[in-house]
Amino acid sequence: MKLANPLNYPLAVLAGGIVLVVGVRLANLSSVVMLPFAAVIATGGAIALKSKEPETLNLENPELARELQLVKQQAQTLAGKAEILRSEATKLLSDGLEVELLAAVQYACDRASELPAKVDQLTQRFQGADSLLSVSDLQQQLEQVNHKQTQASGVAKDQLNKLTESLQRNLQLARQGQDARQAQVTSLSTMIADAAGVLQQLQNKLRTADLNDSEQARELRSLSEELHSLEESFDLLVTK
Repeated sequence: MKLANPLNYPLAVLAGGIVLVVGVRLANLSSVVMLPFAAVIATGGAIALKSKEPETLNLENPELARELQLVKQQAQTLAGKAEILRSEATKLLSDGLEVELLAAVQYACDRASELPAKVDQLTQRFQGADSLLSVSDLQQQLEQVNHKQTQASGVAKDQLNKLTESLQRNLQLARQGQDARQAQVTSLSTMIADAAGVLQQLQNKLRTADLNDSEQARELRSLSEELHSLEESFDLLVTK
């Protein structure tokens, strides 16, 4: 809930005033009783009005703020599509032999639904006094990715290779004294776009696949793993 000062919202103050006048003059209630009630109405109205305002980011870099807003919208759209896919998969993969595949799809969709909250966490970090990405932050991220690379294979390894290249570019920017946050947000936007493409492929395949065909079932599982891999890369990029 967003806290709000009623004095910044004339309509909320007006509503509180009307309640006060009606209570005191028409209902003959004591002003001692009505004043707190009118204040509650004004405050509640201010909170409701503020909640409808577009979210603003307290960043000194307007372009970065705009890009973060776009990434948040991308993440919300992806989360909505993932919920639709999750529902479809639950209906289509109802056979007992398909439980493992259903679990893989559901897990990938659940992780996708977490992306908007992760963007919010990154946004909060970018608004701090020490919000610029430091060389040590990026080196730590790079170490995490390198460790995962030693254990990965296939699609996951390919995705981690791309993430390594992105982090190395950001690290170079930070070493040059430049703001690497914008490059990081661009990388996140690309990952979400890639994840949306994979999710669409997964949905299309799920609707048309013959699940009795082991090759088609394998392709579905592979797409689920690719989506999950992208989500893991997203996690690595938004955490220090």
